[in-house]
Amino acid sequence: METPVSAPAAGDRPVRARAGAGGARAIALVGPFQTGKSTLFEEILARTGAIPRAGSVDAGTSVADGSAEARAHRMSCELTVATTRYLDEDYSFVDCPGSIEFMQEMRGALPAVDAAVVVCEADERKLPQLQLILRELEEGKVPHLIFLNKIDKGDKRLLEALSILQPASSVPLLMRQIPIWKDGIVVGFVDLALERAYVYREHTASEVVPLDGDERLRERDARFSMLETLADHDDALMEELLEEIEPPRDRVFDDLARELCEGSVCPVLIGSALRGNGLSRLLKALRHEVPGIAATRTRLGISTEAPAAYVVKTVHGGHGGKLSIARVLAGEIAEGAPLVGENGTADRVSGVLTLSGNGTQKRGPAAAGELVGLARVDHAETGEIISARAGARRPIGRPEPVLSLAVAPRERKDEVKLGLALARLAEEDPSLVVRQDATRGEILLGGQGEMHLRVAVERLSGRFGVAVTTRPPRIGYREAIKRGTLQRGRHKKQSGGHGQFGDVVLDIKPLERGEGFRFTDAVTGGAVPRQYISSVEEGVKEALQRGPLGFPVVDIHVTLTDGSYHTVDSSDQAFRAAARIAIAEALPNCVPVLLEPIHELTVAVPGEATAKVNAILSARRAQILGFEPRPGWGGWDMVRALVPEAEIGDLIVELRSASAGAGFFTSHFDHMAELAGRQAEAVVAAAKAA
Repeated sequence: METPVSAPAAGDRPVRARAGAGGARAIALVGPFQTGKSTLFEEILARTGAIPRAGSVDAGTSVADGSAEARAHRMSCELTVATTRYLDEDYSFVDCPGSIEFMQEMRGALPAVDAAVVVCEADERKLPQLQLILRELEEGKVPHLIFLNKIDKGDKRLLEALSILQPASSVPLLMRQIPIWKDGIVVGFVDLALERAYVYREHTASEVVPLDGDERLRERDARFSMLETLADHDDALMEELLEEIEPPRDRVFDDLARELCEGSVCPVLIGSALRGNGLSRLLKALRHEVPGIAATRTRLGISTEAPAAYVVKTVHGGHGGKLSIARVLAGEIAEGAPLVGENGTADRVSGVLTLSGNGTQKRGPAAAGELVGLARVDHAETGEIISARAGARRPIGRPEPVLSLAVAPRERKDEVKLGLALARLAEEDPSLVVRQDATRGEILLGGQGEMHLRVAVERLSGRFGVAVTTRPPRIGYREAIKRGTLQRGRHKKQSGGHGQFGDVVLDIKPLERGEGFRFTDAVTGGAVPRQYISSVEEGVKEALQRGPLGFPVVDIHVTLTDGSYHTVDSSDQAFRAAARIAIAEALPNCVPVLLEPIHELTVAVPGEATAKVNAILSARRAQILGFEPRPGWGGWDMVRALVPEAEIGDLIVELRSASAGAGFFTSHFDHMAELAGRQAEAVVAAAKAA
């Protein structure tokens, strides 16, 4: 940080030129589900004058949860952006959903923000979710600090709370404040950097009070502990502490800012979002200690040679068309400016918009640092850097789906409309995966959990006007045979004029599991003319699409050994029909067996949930292959198992319930296995009924 530019302000730290000065700030509010992020978001907007008063999430009056889905479920389902001013400086705050099912919203925003405020509480049950969020911040090298919320309701001392939270962070948690207690209630705090005491005033700035007596002793011990942590990365400060020299206050703030930017420490501030307590100190910490747009450009590797912006999120509106929520990284972007994405196509910005929740307002050009809406930049995608020169994709981790639904339009006339709506949904939310399964004849929508998919279906209807039906996806059952046979198939039809004649002899044998389908031509002497061989193969393939049990037949070798033809009546169609007849008559005599797909799952859960997960998997006919510590994740395990596809359906619901909402898995197809007994009979009966 630079040298002081004015005398210390009364009751505050010295007024200094900020390290991040030179552009609007962007701050993400992140944290586990139901820790108070949206409430903090509302209070910040109200405190800074962006809105008349803070709205309520429960009452459905908040800026943060403005979408119909968020208000219906009383939870954030997508990120919300609002701009405001604090002490004559511009800020954009991004309120990110806390549920692991909507974590992709946070992933899209983090690369573009200057810092993140992690809103949490000293609740051991939410520690795994907190660890997931902190890991995203640490791996992305995003400066972050913790706002320990609900301090007015806490029943734990601060040191105890920090000992609970520390395992979630790979860097030391740095205590910036200590609470002032009165009759078992937190009534204020002591700022350890400023060495001043404050008493909370509801929904307004705290009031400075004298620091003396026991509070002075507590402050000295806590401040020394803070300085010791800072000194781990500052040799000069360490020498001063060893020589019992009080470091200058400016030096302390310089270290706080530098080590926050470097990610060496994670400062912890305390307060109550609901009561507006601790907000002023939080805002001043963001103003003085958080790096600005220059540091974010460096982190992303962006130069200032040409205007550029990072697309945080894509939104498809009604008549307004596509809106790209973007952080301007360099230069100035105005209406009509050409911006180029990764594919090299230039789009002209049709409008620059100020964002406030779901509301937008047209504005003038946006300068570096500002987070705005860019209208109709049609080729821009979430996670992409668009520029006046060229675009560059920023890799964003996209989780695999853990739950899927088969979706279909209620009315046949909406098929094309549904396809377009699904494509737009997937563009808005990259953690939604749309896949057309031709074999099963269904459109699959994959997501990160039950609520994630429920919200997606609600958006199809509410935002895009497409009513759909949903059901669990069909399981990829197959059939195989255990015994071979030799079968003749003859198709003969005479109805006046040219008739139809095709005659084939097929040698049908089982293959080893996983070998698929093989067709061989062993005809000699021209019993079947060469031009009809391919038609025979096509007829065989068509017949194998549905075996006697009702499913496609695999792992089978069919050899054309003999046949006959008619010089006039034979045709491609006739030989295709003959092949179908031969297969249909042969398969019931080949001892058909039902095969079910088996997937290999890797489940990641906190260690305390491992035993529960093993029991859940075993109850779903899984073969546990083993478990081991998750590399680089203290306190987490990875469980590997082979699980039938039929048992994976709603597995994530149970896993999340057993792991404090943090568990997840990845899977891939491993092999097909025989299914017999009552389970097989039930599957076959259901297929025939369908």
